[in-house]
Amino acid sequence: MVQTHTVKVHNRQTGVSHTLQVPEDRYILHTGENHGIELPFSCRNGACTTCAVRVISGEIYQPEAIGLSPDLRRQGYALLCVSYARSDLEVETQDEDEVYELQFGRFFGKGKVKAGLPLDED
Repeated sequence: MVQTHTVKVHNRQTGVSHTLQVPEDRYILHTGENHGIELPFSCRNGACTTCAVRVISGEIYQPEAIGLSPDLRRQGYALLCVSYARSDLEVETQDEDEVYELQFGRFFGKGKVKAGLPLDED
């Protein structure tokens, strides 16, 4: 039997908070959409930062979040489109530009990218 967790999502852009029950084997974004909750997203593949959240409490699992550096993951950032709840969870949406700057700002405009993508250098 699949365990279900209570997930609270504070949407900073709209000022609205949502609480939903998310099965451990379902993406949080997809579950929210199935409940009529509108949350920010774009690629749905874990590659961009449109659906980025900061984990306030609880445990999240995101093995497919290729768009987040290991450092940002350690700081508690996650991508809702490819994230699974592993406990009751509270998250807050982030501004896509803020997350992009946190992740790439130290590389772009500073000539630090030698080859490939900045994420490969972490």
